[in-house]
Amino acid sequence: MDLRNIAIIAHVDHGKTTLVDELLKQSGAFRDNQAVAERAMDSNDIERERGITILAKCTSLEWGGKRINIVDTPGHADFGGEVERILSMVDGVVLLVDAAEGPMPQTKFVTSKALALGLRPIVVLNKVDKPDAEPDRALDEVFDLFANLGANDEQLDFPVLYASGRSGWADTELDGPRKDLSALYDLIVRHVPEPKQVAHRAEPFRMLATTLSADPFIGRILTGRVESGTLKVGETLKALSRDGERIEQFRVTKILAFRGLSQQPIDAAEAGDIVTLAGMSKATVADTLCALEIDVPLPAQPIDPPTISVTFGINDSPLAGKDGNKVQSRVIRERLMKEAEVNVAIKVTDTPGGEAFEVAGRGELQMGVLIENMRREGFELSISRPRVLFREENGERLEPIEEVTIDVDDEYSGAVIEKLTGARKGDLVEMKPAGAGKTRIIAHVPSRGLIGYHGEFLTDTRGTGVLNRVFHEWAPHKGPIQGRRAGVLISMENGVSVGYALWNLEERGRLFIGAQEQVYEGMIIGEHSRDNDLEVNPLKGKKLTNVRASGTDEAVRLTTPVRFSLEEAIAYIDDDELVEVTPKSIRLRKRFLDPHERKRQAKAAS
Repeated sequence: MDLRNIAIIAHVDHGKTTLVDELLKQSGAFRDNQAVAERAMDSNDIERERGITILAKCTSLEWGGKRINIVDTPGHADFGGEVERILSMVDGVVLLVDAAEGPMPQTKFVTSKALALGLRPIVVLNKVDKPDAEPDRALDEVFDLFANLGANDEQLDFPVLYASGRSGWADTELDGPRKDLSALYDLIVRHVPEPKQVAHRAEPFRMLATTLSADPFIGRILTGRVESGTLKVGETLKALSRDGERIEQFRVTKILAFRGLSQQPIDAAEAGDIVTLAGMSKATVADTLCALEIDVPLPAQPIDPPTISVTFGINDSPLAGKDGNKVQSRVIRERLMKEAEVNVAIKVTDTPGGEAFEVAGRGELQMGVLIENMRREGFELSISRPRVLFREENGERLEPIEEVTIDVDDEYSGAVIEKLTGARKGDLVEMKPAGAGKTRIIAHVPSRGLIGYHGEFLTDTRGTGVLNRVFHEWAPHKGPIQGRRAGVLISMENGVSVGYALWNLEERGRLFIGAQEQVYEGMIIGEHSRDNDLEVNPLKGKKLTNVRASGTDEAVRLTTPVRFSLEEAIAYIDDDELVEVTPKSIRLRKRFLDPHERKRQAKAAS
């Protein structure tokens, strides 16, 4: 059967996974009576909850006697480690762009990778039936984006379709019949070339591993595109590292191919097809699986280096071990090493004491998803504030700069620009009207300046602004950047918080806890209205007397406390603070110092 391998690229929430659902349905991949979940490709719980694609996934369908392998790529730059490997498996890309928003930063990130590999894009303007859609403007912006990313003439001469993924139609004209997706199927078959690997089926077997996972029944499995030769179940292969070192020799126990949403065992794999192999015990991502006579590995895509680092430690608070069952540093280390093996964008190193681990990655969202997965598995952790990683080149210190794209109501644009270009050392690149009373601001800001900014941004724009960010370049260090200005309210007692005490503390600042919650000494229970930290007693009850008067017995009515999400908590804390993460709670606290360190600090202060 003729093959076509394509990847679908889109920004977060531009309708990529919904479009793949419709492609599968209309191709007959599902039975008429089959129960299929909405956004069927989002198999991970967190993906479903947040509406974002985190893991790259493959699917397959048949159309007009041809098999089309479709790869759903992550839409966020923090998960770009998946993208770089996945694009090496395909021969064409479908770029999906919201007709109202136009191409956004994450679109730019993935598209630049695809164009650099020489892939010819198909542009699909999605959601053209929305009232605020402007397909002509979006198309012009796509062309400008391709030109800025250095696309060649062949790539700039791209075909365009107008579509509505939710309604299940795509047409070559904006006012077409709007019936089904047959125009998209036909264009993929015509425009995307057959894999060039098909011509190498007579050569020895070679395959580059691009994704790693584990199956509870067959163990370690690696997915990739067969570059040459054919392979049958039971044959012996060897694994070579990127440097050509021999890792292991193994017998292939199973070959799985994508059919719809599931994988089915097949007897043989041929060059050009995307398949999954089982039987290996050590081989991992970027390794070459090949016949025994081959000694030269396939070239693997280099992975962009991590830009931030977070310290994962054991939970040593007084409430440790009450919610989770995985609290030892040994268990935390095993879990992090397992993650680093599967996710090549993450690097894990031990700290000198062995009780904590430095985890380097692409961004706060990637770290947040890893921590969220771990707490759901029963882990208890203490997490430090993210630190930006620097580079040294020719004796100069470089730091990562991010391109920030903001859509905000006109009235709030001044406050946003002042924050980004003032204390956060950003450079304003572009500012233009975006229609409907909104302004689009594009700025280049150091990654250090964006840690903890999102909460401030939402406050400044009354929750109406939209902020997207993507890595732009390494640039010379821009000097000190001021962190959080406000101090915090710290509990000086262990016990259960009292409503009356919290009511009296409200004038000191905003609170992070409510009444009848467990607190301990050193726990952060609120934000101080001034710039210094303040120790307070949230357990202090009302003194009881037998005197009653109308003015002294006011009812205690507490303001609703601020509840941080995981990413917000990590971004909020300062360098001397930690986030305590358990399966049921997210708490903020000061770092606990050993007695010698406490004495040294007290002496220095006096």
